[in-house]
Amino acid sequence: MLYRENGQFKTTYGSDQQIFPIAQDRLLILVLLAFAFAAVPFLATEYLFRAILIPFLILSLAALGLNILVGYCGQISLGTGGFMAVGAYAAYNFLIRIDGMPMVLAILLGGVCATVVGVLFGIPSLRIKGLYLAVATLAAQFFCDWAFLRIPWFTNNSSSGSVNVGELNLFGWIINTPAEKYLFCLGFVAVFALVAKNLVRSHIGREWMAIRDMDVAASVIGIRPVYAKLTAFAVSSFFVGVAGALWGFVYLGGWEPAAFNIDRSFQLLFMVIIGGLGSIMGSFFGAAFIVIVPIVLDNAPILFGIPIDTATASHLTFMIFGALIVFFLIVEPHGLARLWSIGKEKLRLWPFPH
Repeated sequence: MLYRENGQFKTTYGSDQQIFPIAQDRLLILVLLAFAFAAVPFLATEYLFRAILIPFLILSLAALGLNILVGYCGQISLGTGGFMAVGAYAAYNFLIRIDGMPMVLAILLGGVCATVVGVLFGIPSLRIKGLYLAVATLAAQFFCDWAFLRIPWFTNNSSSGSVNVGELNLFGWIINTPAEKYLFCLGFVAVFALVAKNLVRSHIGREWMAIRDMDVAASVIGIRPVYAKLTAFAVSSFFVGVAGALWGFVYLGGWEPAAFNIDRSFQLLFMVIIGGLGSIMGSFFGAAFIVIVPIVLDNAPILFGIPIDTATASHLTFMIFGALIVFFLIVEPHGLARLWSIGKEKLRLWPFPH
């Protein structure tokens, strides 16, 4: 009964085109943001920050970028882990090679470098699509893995091939506690989610969706496939590059090329598919599913007192996790975001049956 649109009239173009046209949705988002910024830093434990909240935020940002490319523009990509690596290594080199480089600017410049690489490997999308495009983007993953492993300049001539980031300095504020790292990542995610939501509602977002639905018809009505596809690759790679820099700087602190291998690319693709293709909210649902479910499955035998050795529990986690992915794809191919939408639609009608 509380979720109703009755009496919410739109009298201006601005009110008609706002992101959340229903007042209850706006209130829910404001309460959620206020809770995330003001309450969570004081309520969550260090384990919750390190194991769940920080990786959830960073992977949500990466899933947002991938969803723009795959969900909204329909271009399959398997090189997301490589683009994350580009963002992380580029930000690291900007930070150590330029004196006085602000950390936020280094992270954003890492995203710009990932944009350049993403557009370069997105050029084949002008001629090929589907599985052929997936293989072309997979080449980006293998190339990035090889480059960061074999070219010492990227790792500042580190003998082990790994890099280590020092203390995080944000305009004189030293970020060292888990709560501060959480707030730092949350600020990035909130801003980029707002940018992504406005992009997909704009004319360029409609061009992406037209290309996704039928590229030939889109070109007939005046949409330039070259511009639409390359901008999707550019925006997606920028988001993913920033997420890669945050993953290396904030979550890992130090990393090696294996931190951004092909498993990361598949993990992000699963997030987008499970959460919902072509949905901003679905990116967050998919990231939450991928981050939380394995932790729950790993700890389930301990909670229920089931005597299982560590190796067997690990194998069972992979099996159950894979079965859950298949189950969700069969029950709801449009992802968790579609279930969320169905729930909201039922709330609008409840308690009426129609």
